[in-house]
Amino acid sequence: MVVRGLFADKGLERNLGFWIPLLLVILIAALGHWVAKAFFWALIVVVPLLAIAIWDLFQDRHSLRRNYPLTARFRWLFEDLRPFLRSYIVEGPLEGRPYDHVSRALVYARAKKQEDAHPFGTELDVYSEEYEALCHSINPNPRAPKRTRVKVGTDQCSKPYEAARLNISAMSFGALGNHAIEALNMGAKIGDFYHDTGEGGLSPYHLKHGGDVVWEIGSGYFGARDKDGNFDPGAFGEKSQHDQVKMTEIKLSQGAKPGHGGLLPAAKVTEEIASTRQVPAHQDCLSPPGHSAFSTPREMLEFAAKMRELSGGKPVGIKLCVGMPHEVFAICKAMLDSGITLDFIVVDGGGGGTGAAPLELSDHVGLPLRIGLYYVNNALIGTGLKDKIKLAASEKVFSGSAIAMNAALGANWCNAARAFMFSLGCVQSLRCHTGTCPTGVATSSPARQRGLVIPEKAQRVANFQSKTLDSLHDIVVACGLDSPDDFTPRHLRQWKNNAEMIPWSQIVHEVAPGKLLHEPDDTPFAEYWRMADPDTFKPTL
Repeated sequence: MVVRGLFADKGLERNLGFWIPLLLVILIAALGHWVAKAFFWALIVVVPLLAIAIWDLFQDRHSLRRNYPLTARFRWLFEDLRPFLRSYIVEGPLEGRPYDHVSRALVYARAKKQEDAHPFGTELDVYSEEYEALCHSINPNPRAPKRTRVKVGTDQCSKPYEAARLNISAMSFGALGNHAIEALNMGAKIGDFYHDTGEGGLSPYHLKHGGDVVWEIGSGYFGARDKDGNFDPGAFGEKSQHDQVKMTEIKLSQGAKPGHGGLLPAAKVTEEIASTRQVPAHQDCLSPPGHSAFSTPREMLEFAAKMRELSGGKPVGIKLCVGMPHEVFAICKAMLDSGITLDFIVVDGGGGGTGAAPLELSDHVGLPLRIGLYYVNNALIGTGLKDKIKLAASEKVFSGSAIAMNAALGANWCNAARAFMFSLGCVQSLRCHTGTCPTGVATSSPARQRGLVIPEKAQRVANFQSKTLDSLHDIVVACGLDSPDDFTPRHLRQWKNNAEMIPWSQIVHEVAPGKLLHEPDDTPFAEYWRMADPDTFKPTL
C-alpha cells in the first residue's frame, strides 16, 4: 500500500520529501566511498530527514504528513511563524489585530524614551466612518495641572486612595511570569501608580518592590480560599491589610470571557504558582463562572462590606464586563436600598483580555467598553451615586487620547494591560496561553524569563505611563480644560454619515442627576429600571 502510494497519482511529486533525502543518502554514500570519506559527514543532516520522511509515510494520525512526507511539516512551521511574518513583512502600519503596528510602536517608543512624534500627518482616513476626534478649544489652558489624581473611597471607607489616571490592569501571576510581575510592580513604584494583581492571588512578587497594589478577588478566591475553594475571611483579612494593598476588587467578569471563569493550563501551574493560588500543582487551575460567596446584588454588597471591614477600611470595588444592562441598575438599587455603597467600579470591555479564551466568547459575548460605560455611568448619575462612586475603564488603552475619550464617557481613570505588556517587550506573538512566550512575559519558564531584565523593563513601564499621561495633559490643555474630569460627551465626535460628524452627546444621552429615582419613565432606561431588583440578578418582568 505504501509502495503503491509512492508511485501512484503523482506519487513522485507528492513524495519529494522522501525521494530527495533517499537520493541524497545514496549519493553521499557513493561520494564517501569513491571520492572522499569527508562526504559521510553530510549524512548527519540527511539521514534524520529521511528517517522523518519514513516515519511520516507510516504514521496514521495526519493525512497531510502521510501523503506529503517531510514537506507537509513546513505547513506547521509557517503556521507557527505566521504572527511574526505577518507583523514584520505583510502587515501595513495600520493593520494587525488586536493592536496595529502604529499602536505598538507608540508604546515601544514611549517605554524607551525615544521620539514618539509622527511625521507627515496622520495615516488615518479622517473621512472613514471609524474616524473619531476630540474637539479642541480656540482658547487652550496651559495652566492646567500636569498631574491630577482621583480620590477613591466613600464615607464608608476609612482609608481612601489617590489613584493615578493610568494604572496596570489585572494580569495574574501565572498568566505572567514572576519577572514580568516584578518589573510591573517596580515600574508602578517608580511612577507612583497602582498594579492590579489579577485574580491569581497576591504573590510575593507583587510585594517585593513596594509598588501600590490592588488585590483582585475572583470567583476562585485564589490566595484567600479554604480547602474547598470557598472564600476564607481569615486569609483575606491577613493579606489585605498589607501596607502595599491599597484597594481590593471583586472580579465579576472580564472582557475576554465574561461569565466563563478562568483557566490556567496545567503546564503553567508550577509549584510556586500553586502555592500562591492555594491549588494543586501541575493541574489545570479553574475559577468557576460565578461566585459562591453571593448570588444577588444585595449579597454582593454585603460581601463587599465584609471585605472592606476585613481589609481595615480600604476601598472595595467591582470589575465587570457589562452584559445585561438591568443587572447594573439592580446593583444601584441594592446600594440605595441597603445603604452599602461600593467605592469604585471598573468597566472592562468585551474586546479586552491578555490571556487565552474561547473564541466565541472573545468575539461575541460581552458589550464593548463604551456601551458598558454608557450604562454604568448613567446608572450612577440617575441614582445620585456618581459623585460618591468612581468609575474606571479598561479596554485597549494605550494612549492619552484613549484615556481622554473614556473620560468623556464618564471614566475617572483607566487601566491598561496589553499596553503595559508591550512596554515590557511583548511582540504580540499570540502565545500567551502556551508557556512559550518568546519575550519571557507570559511564561514561567526560567530560560525564557532570563531575557526579561527586571530593573531595565521596570523603568520602561514607568516611562510609558509617564509619557502617556504627558500626552493626556497635552490634550487637556488643547481642549481648554482643567483636568480629565472636565471631558464630556460633547468633546468626542464621530461620523454619522458622509456629511455629518456628531458629538457623542447626541449618541448617548446622559440622564439628569437623580432622575431615575423620581422620573424613571422619562429616561431611556425605564425598561431596565423596571427589570432591576436588588435581590436578584434575574430580570423582573
